[in-house]
Amino acid sequence: MRPANKRAPILPATAYFNRELSWLAFNRRVLAQAQSERYPLLERVNFLAIVGSNLDEFFEIRVAGLLQQTDSGLLEVSIDGLGPSEQLRRIHAVVASLVDEQYQCWHRHLKPALARENILFPAPTDLSGEQRAWLRSYFRDQVYPVLTPLALDPSHPFPHIGNKTLNVIVALERPAPADETPLIAILPVPRILPRLVTLPRAHDAPRQFLFLSDLIKLCAGDLFPGYQLRAAHTFRVTRNSDLYIDEEEAENLLKKIEEELRNLRRGAAVRLEIELGSDEMLSRTLCEQLHVAPANVFRLPGPLDLVRLSSLAELDRPDLKFPTFTPVNVSPLRNPADIFATLRSQDVLLHHPYDVFTPVVDFVEQAARDPQVFAIKQTLYRTSGDSPIVQALIEASRNGKQVTALIELKARFDEANNIQWARQLSEAGVHVVYGLIGHKTHCKLCLVVRREGRRMRAYAHLGTGNYNPRTARLYTDLSLFTSRTTLTRDIGRLFNALTGFGHSPRFSHLLVAPYALHRRIGALIAREIAHAKAGQPARIVAKMNALVDQATIDRLYAASRAGVQIDLIVRGICCLVPGVPGLSENIRVHSIVGRFLEHARIFYFENAGGEPTVLAGSADWMPRNFFRRVEVLFPIDDPIARHWIVEDILWAELRDTENTHLLHPNGAYLPPRRPRGARGFSVHTFGMQNALRRAGAIG
Repeated sequence: MRPANKRAPILPATAYFNRELSWLAFNRRVLAQAQSERYPLLERVNFLAIVGSNLDEFFEIRVAGLLQQTDSGLLEVSIDGLGPSEQLRRIHAVVASLVDEQYQCWHRHLKPALARENILFPAPTDLSGEQRAWLRSYFRDQVYPVLTPLALDPSHPFPHIGNKTLNVIVALERPAPADETPLIAILPVPRILPRLVTLPRAHDAPRQFLFLSDLIKLCAGDLFPGYQLRAAHTFRVTRNSDLYIDEEEAENLLKKIEEELRNLRRGAAVRLEIELGSDEMLSRTLCEQLHVAPANVFRLPGPLDLVRLSSLAELDRPDLKFPTFTPVNVSPLRNPADIFATLRSQDVLLHHPYDVFTPVVDFVEQAARDPQVFAIKQTLYRTSGDSPIVQALIEASRNGKQVTALIELKARFDEANNIQWARQLSEAGVHVVYGLIGHKTHCKLCLVVRREGRRMRAYAHLGTGNYNPRTARLYTDLSLFTSRTTLTRDIGRLFNALTGFGHSPRFSHLLVAPYALHRRIGALIAREIAHAKAGQPARIVAKMNALVDQATIDRLYAASRAGVQIDLIVRGICCLVPGVPGLSENIRVHSIVGRFLEHARIFYFENAGGEPTVLAGSADWMPRNFFRRVEVLFPIDDPIARHWIVEDILWAELRDTENTHLLHPNGAYLPPRRPRGARGFSVHTFGMQNALRRAGAIG
């Protein structure tokens, strides 16, 4: 185990893309889905909302970190040689352009297209008298009682504005004297109320919506009798939301994280969004009180917080959504009662969301109820609010089994949920532990120990995704079920290291971070280099969410120079520059963004035309995954499962022309060229059709 690799650069800074700008390029690819007319309309609206949500997180974490560096004077140069100030300058230029495109997409394309489908967002000035009367009644009955106006004057200091909350700032005038300075107040928009107000309509009339913030602005004067409303504008603040915890000093990690979660409400403001054309005095007041620099102020044409549009997905308009796809349940594990008998004779691989997530839940539930099961050990990074996995672990403990849950309290934005699960599990008698100090436990593992005759036998589930049935319908992930002792013994060693004192555990088959994953990946790349230099077949296909680690990038450059053919399928951040003569001419970078979120990490090393090495797991190729997280890559030893991954997943993704963008040496992501008349190929459509074919063959 060692810290993230800090070493003198071997290559010039131009050999790498900037991490932050690469992430923004990814979010632009998400925006391209909202702009694409080949998607159903409400799906495009949802992609637009995702862009807003992604930008929120980017400012909360990445921009906040850069601002902290500039404030503290501890300046860290990025992989491409940029200091934090220059990164911030470039980030804001790119974000300004991106946000402009985002709002153009809404106002020029999506909003008019929704209107053509009788889904309207009328301006308050376009409302009829009858509609205005209804809205005032709605405001009086539903909104007014939960609004709390906050005056700003010497006896009312500027209030704390919550992170990502929507607010209305108003300027008020007394009836006389007319030249007196306007009074200012803030109206926090209640989070508990629906963000879109649905206007009443006849059965066949168009649906009409008004943003709650617009309704509050329309009726704000009612809150201040005796004053005249001069101006009302919506604004929104994004704050630093990272958790800073010195685990060596924190005697009780659970308590410390709860304290930090409360402290987030007092995090420094890193972005102010306010309506375009807002009163200059009000804007200046917000900037001064929030201590936001002008570069971090975004004046937007509205509506602020486009994430609110995601609620349109609830509309009963199947004609404006993706055709329904129901995951198939055709694996050998479809009968829960036979799970352990099946796994004694074979490995089982599932590919979500095409395969149903049910067997994963069944595996834990059967273990909880089976009287022959003595122990269950489980990692939990993120799970659903009504998690059947957690409930099964509670049931298992109450049934007298030895249950251990390794919960990652610092799973970003899921900290509060995970604290809740930790308390519930502890109260049920589950042994709850929090992993290695200084390392997030990100691997996805479940180990079940069962008595069979005179021996104890172990069964395991290893995954690339979280134990979350909801996201399993949206994310592409792999689940491997096995009873191979080569894997279950390693998993047992890892759990012992995480719950006990495992300083340097050794693993025979698993590749585990922070212990040896970085070195083992480097060795596999070196093996392909040796094969290429010997004139033997050499190829690497690596699928991940992000590629940032400089040492690994340099090894890939060395492999390219040696003649290794390399295809990287990197959904998000990629700091490697492909296609550069003499450096990376044998490397191609694909990014797939479409109906499903590509989430599985899969790695293929050709091994000179012999039996290829195929690995899957939880780790991206980033310093944090190699050195600051507990990660697991597991080998796919079963020939049938390995063939499926190679042919129906990796090769299919490399054929994709519908959801793929190719990274070019100048940093541009462009769709692949398609010969005139050639049919497009979508790996997501292929996955759904392939699943249905398998279901038909078995049915």
